[in-house]
Amino acid sequence: MSNNIQYQHGKIIVPDQPIIPFIEGDGIGKDITEPSQRVIDAAVKKAYGTTKKLIWKEVLAGKKAFALTGNYLPDETLEAFKEYLVGIKGPLETPVGEGIRSLNVALRQTLDLYVCLRPIRWFKGVPSPVRFPELVDMHIFRENTEDIYAGIEFMTGDEKAIKFRDFLINEMGVDKIRFPESSSFGVKPVSKEGSERLIRAAIKYAIDRELPSVTIVHKGNIMKFTEGAFKNWGYALAENEFEHQTFTWKKYKQIELDEGPDAAKTALSKAKGMGKVIIKDVITDAFLQESLLHPFEHSVIATLNLNGDYISDQLAAMVGGIGISPGANINYNSGYAIFEATHGTAPNIAGTGKANPGSLILSGAMLLEYLGWHEAAEHVYDAMDHTFSKRKVTSDLYSMMEGATLLSTSNFADEIIRNIH
Repeated sequence: MSNNIQYQHGKIIVPDQPIIPFIEGDGIGKDITEPSQRVIDAAVKKAYGTTKKLIWKEVLAGKKAFALTGNYLPDETLEAFKEYLVGIKGPLETPVGEGIRSLNVALRQTLDLYVCLRPIRWFKGVPSPVRFPELVDMHIFRENTEDIYAGIEFMTGDEKAIKFRDFLINEMGVDKIRFPESSSFGVKPVSKEGSERLIRAAIKYAIDRELPSVTIVHKGNIMKFTEGAFKNWGYALAENEFEHQTFTWKKYKQIELDEGPDAAKTALSKAKGMGKVIIKDVITDAFLQESLLHPFEHSVIATLNLNGDYISDQLAAMVGGIGISPGANINYNSGYAIFEATHGTAPNIAGTGKANPGSLILSGAMLLEYLGWHEAAEHVYDAMDHTFSKRKVTSDLYSMMEGATLLSTSNFADEIIRNIH
């Protein structure tokens, strides 16, 4: 059997020794990649002995790629991710003045990785600014290809900005541009197809994992035809494609209107008792408050690109920060998936042994889950829990934990491996 992961009939087919391309990354990427791979390899060996193994294959991107090839994102790297389907990457620095808005965005756009999946959970002993961090257990589905990240912008004074301004004013009758002569413009595309595939993936994820709810987070009270449409398309999708597996807040409100509040509460209680996924929506600013005050009321989050950026970082801060928050970029229609460290390159601590490899390690655990190697992934989560509960941490958490033991990047990985049991 080939060592390449295949995608057939909506499912990935994984050999016992799949080839996994990886990008080392810039800055601390070199520091965290090898220790992370050692942890993942140890978990796989503990779970499956010698029957399963990941074959790591380095591909180039970022400063290392530019130094060796003169290109920040070589075509060979993109071809490798296409050929091997599933990969992982360290943090990449955005090149200044080189024409690429972001290497991360370029990868997502090129492979159409429309889901940015960020699971947020707390590990015992990790310092948190919230009172009950153990109640935080959320899975963010951030739309990855549209919204303002599509990069449609026009700088004030530029010929295209002037044309765009004149079109809005003269052709479209727009009269709400406060300072038209000095305004820059940005366009926010939000499509029905893009919204539906993101929300569909979130609902399927909740159903498959028997999670209680999907919250559609939006700013539809202001942006009615983009974010408001995102919400409406989400409700319609749930009712049309998942009628027997979900109960929507929209349906609840209709029952309340037609039959009264008691009937609505009874219907909701019945739906929960049947294990149906509750589909609801919350305005973005209200959600940022709700997630702090009542995190237990939200499980899977489906949201647009910019909202997802804000929400991901806030929720990560609630459980210890992005240094230990994993992430993935996935196309559930093609099978393409790139797992990644969610933090920056931190060049000021590169090579010092201070970097926390936790984000990349946990992203590796997500990769194992994606492959269906759940036993190995559980070993990683369990070992991380044991390590943090013993207060053995890297420098980013050490200063916030009383009685902690300071470990280097490599020694932290060694400690996790010792706790795999």
